[in-house]
Amino acid sequence: MQPVALGANPPATFYRGAGRIARFRNLPAAGQTYPEDWIASTTARFGTGREGGAPADGMTVLPDGRPLADAIAEAPERWLGPGHVARYGADPTILVKLLDTGQRLPLHVHPDRGFARAHLASPYGKTEAWVILDAVPDAEVFLGFRRPVGGDELAGWIAGRDSAAMLAAVNRVPVRAGDTVLVPAGLPHSIGEGVLLVEVQEATDFSVMLEQDGFGLDPATALLGLPRDRALACVDRSGWGADRLSGLRRDRASAGSEGIAGRPGVARLFPAAADEFFAAELLRPDPISVLDPGFCVVVVDAGHGVLEPEDGPAVPVAGGDTLVIGYGSGQCVLRGSVTAIRARPAPMPS
Repeated sequence: MQPVALGANPPATFYRGAGRIARFRNLPAAGQTYPEDWIASTTARFGTGREGGAPADGMTVLPDGRPLADAIAEAPERWLGPGHVARYGADPTILVKLLDTGQRLPLHVHPDRGFARAHLASPYGKTEAWVILDAVPDAEVFLGFRRPVGGDELAGWIAGRDSAAMLAAVNRVPVRAGDTVLVPAGLPHSIGEGVLLVEVQEATDFSVMLEQDGFGLDPATALLGLPRDRALACVDRSGWGADRLSGLRRDRASAGSEGIAGRPGVARLFPAAADEFFAAELLRPDPISVLDPGFCVVVVDAGHGVLEPEDGPAVPVAGGDTLVIGYGSGQCVLRGSVTAIRARPAPMPS
């Protein structure tokens, strides 16, 4: 089984990009200002579905013309590994994106697993985490309320469309290339203009939009089709001070500094709190990076190198490439003057 290089997969999206994905992926600039690229996705955009076997909006189609979801369903253990299939079935459980903000995103929240099971018929919520690839000098993200917010106060802001009051109550956190941020389900958040990042998340498209004006959002889906009070029950309204926020964010000096024993050229990117949901690794060959067997997505950040599966020919890689690797590729080795990010499902229990 060979690693598979993937083309761009931009679903319909309500906000503007700024062409950073096209530049990062070395694609023609004309018309390529889409703000998201869903990589190795078996997840459909919320509110869409498959018709006649065709993939829904957001789902990846492999170079051979098959939807990735169908390829995995046909050979789940080959793609995901027997341990993963025994625990999760033929579901990769993660979604990886490139995301480019040509404008500030609306303040929004993703539900946790308990809420998703109770109200959305899904075993997964949407905890996510970001690896910042590029950012303008004054780039910032918005994370959590600075103080506890009452339910009536939040509902009043939304009913009154008072974005200024909501944003004034949220922490503004500067970010720059190399930083990582974990965003637990329930945490109000937004990404400011001028950021290119890799997002790793649970494999859903669930968002409760606390802001709606000016973004052309469909009111029917902005609250996941739920009554407002029920949708707002998923919001973490507690206060997030500097100490709590520090557990979510790693700056570029510390992100990727925690090596993994027995695997040269590989370091953890996210804090241990992410392990229940997914993992991400920084690959920086020294002189190699060793990728243990398992389903994963690789985003090549910069440089040139080769990715060698356990059996079969090496695959040349360069900055901007995205690949999906199945369990059947065995232990892979990355060589060269190259850096990459590897995203993968939650680590299996030992």
